[in-house]
Amino acid sequence: QVQLVESGGRLVQPGGSLRLSCVASGFPFSSAIMNWYRQAPGKLRELVALITETGALTNYASSVKGRFTISRDDTKNTVFLQMNSLRPEDTAVYFCSADLSYPTIRSYQGQGTQVTVSS
Repeated sequence: QVQLVESGGRLVQPGGSLRLSCVASGFPFSSAIMNWYRQAPGKLRELVALITETGALTNYASSVKGRFTISRDDTKNTVFLQMNSLRPEDTAVYFCSADLSYPTIRSYQGQGTQVTVSS
């Protein structure tokens, strides 16, 4: 059974930091491109960051570049999102997802964790 379980979301003041974690199981984690998405009320889901299978490549939305860092620990089947200099507009539910291409193309997504940036 595939599971992606996010944690680490909470209320934080503007300028603060959070680290989100996503623990995966039920699929070959080291073979997956891992992503963090977010969705704010009334807005479309946005790809925040991704990291390739080896961790050699990362990519970020322009809105978070320089403030957020995605990383992975394949020994723990976990992907992280370090978020610094948080802004109110970063408020959203954050989801992690996994993309695999072998033996079939498939994607999985977690239930999300709420991040609220407010004073």
